[in-house]
Amino acid sequence: MWTSRPEGGPERLVTLVDGVFAIAITLLVLDLSVPRELDPAAYRRALGELLPDLGAYALSVAVLGSFWRDHRRIFQDVREIDGQVIGISIAGLGVAALVPFPTRLLAEYGAQSVSVAVYAGAVAALGACHLGVATVLARRPWLRHDRPSDAATTLYLTDSATSVVVFLATVPLVMVTGPRIMWLWLVLVPVKVYLGRRLQNAR
Repeated sequence: MWTSRPEGGPERLVTLVDGVFAIAITLLVLDLSVPRELDPAAYRRALGELLPDLGAYALSVAVLGSFWRDHRRIFQDVREIDGQVIGISIAGLGVAALVPFPTRLLAEYGAQSVSVAVYAGAVAALGACHLGVATVLARRPWLRHDRPSDAATTLYLTDSATSVVVFLATVPLVMVTGPRIMWLWLVLVPVKVYLGRRLQNAR
């Protein structure tokens, strides 16, 4: 059995998370470029070829930004952290730092099912780490302040689990249906809006 031994406040971990997410988002933009000294026709063609890169960039910024925001939300009422919280958080940061790679695959080989599967797997792994941290903290009230937190509620954990399920389901489905299964990810928008409103009403 894992023994929860508080190891100090969460400030340094939160700072580390901020830095890793900032670097990961910065790395996404480094691959966006247009060659120099192009004639007008080649320039327009190069801009057109950049659209998949911009789409993958926007998607990953939205994904990373959402996880970063929710991580701040989880830790806003945390007083102390223990080894398990640190371990799961570090695993999540490792996945977050990896996101630029599947983003590149999605931009350059988005028509390949394997690229979509790799990207979905990375996001599902990041979501699983995120959900793991939230679940551990929800079950250990001695690590949190006395004030109630949205991140410790069943609704919030359900919201986090939904992202994991949708992206994880994409991995096998894309091998059967092809890359167009990416449109399934849009189902998360109304689901998260609905659960977000329920969270606000539950306060």
